[in-house]
Amino acid sequence: MNRSEILFLYDINDANPNGDPLDSNKPRLDEETETNLVTDVRLKRTIRDYLRDYKDEKIFITDTFDNEGKLNDAKQRADKFLTKEKYESLTEAREDIKANVIQDCVDVRLFGATIPIEPKVKTKKEKSSVTLTGPVQFRMGRSLNQVEINHIKGTGGFASGAGKDQKTFREEYILPYSLIGFYGVVNEIAAKDTGMSDNDVGLLLEGIWDGTKNLITRSKFGQVPRLLLQIEYKENYFIGDLNNKVSINYDLDDSKLIRNINQVEINLNKLLSNLEEEKDKISKVYYKFDSDVKFFNYESSDKLLDTIKGLGISVEEL
Repeated sequence: MNRSEILFLYDINDANPNGDPLDSNKPRLDEETETNLVTDVRLKRTIRDYLRDYKDEKIFITDTFDNEGKLNDAKQRADKFLTKEKYESLTEAREDIKANVIQDCVDVRLFGATIPIEPKVKTKKEKSSVTLTGPVQFRMGRSLNQVEINHIKGTGGFASGAGKDQKTFREEYILPYSLIGFYGVVNEIAAKDTGMSDNDVGLLLEGIWDGTKNLITRSKFGQVPRLLLQIEYKENYFIGDLNNKVSINYDLDDSKLIRNINQVEINLNKLLSNLEEEKDKISKVYYKFDSDVKFFNYESSDKLLDTIKGLGISVEEL
């Protein structure tokens, strides 16, 4: 396994990509730049849910319930991976749960976890935890365009109370359009500790793309993956900051007026310059493009790929 970087772009129409529960569930906003923010936790949730629901993978950080139907806490979840009723030492218990979680749970192999445990050691229970640093790390996502939040009010589907004629009212906050960029790094050194494999990385990339397409809930429906790049290196090196090496070109007076991917061109000029500078360190560029994406200075995605190939860099579709 080699070091690699990930650049992922997706967009959303008339929906809320990541509400802030401490602010009326409004879409997250950088007030200074008026750009939309999406946490790395949201993207990881998308990936986890896809791998659980569509690939039948076991996920550690997911909702589980006890026999009374109550939501388990982290320690109760961890208890499922302790295989002995009693341990000779706390170290033995820690090594046992680490091995079991890594073997079973793809999300821990990818993203790591902090796992609280309280095993029985000889005659008493002892508290401890196991911390695994995830080899896959994402920066917070940020929109390439400025956004505005729309406040929508409406009526609910039920009466406001028993015997009442008036229906309840509802309100929500949406973004007319947001083109969001995520940047991530796959660290081959940390992968040794969690046991992450090349197959796991393949599942990660599938979860990013297809997981986003399968966000079919009322607040998330309308999200479309547009571009996914994985830059794989020959050595312990990476360019860094890929999300700030991509921008958009548009003919409108204000990027807040953008409502569709067809109104923008993705500008990868800065990234292409970096690829040229570091071409000797790059093993391969993997890609996946949505058919509606247009690239600045290129009449087609094939022409863009020809430019990368012209640098002596191998490319392969995901």
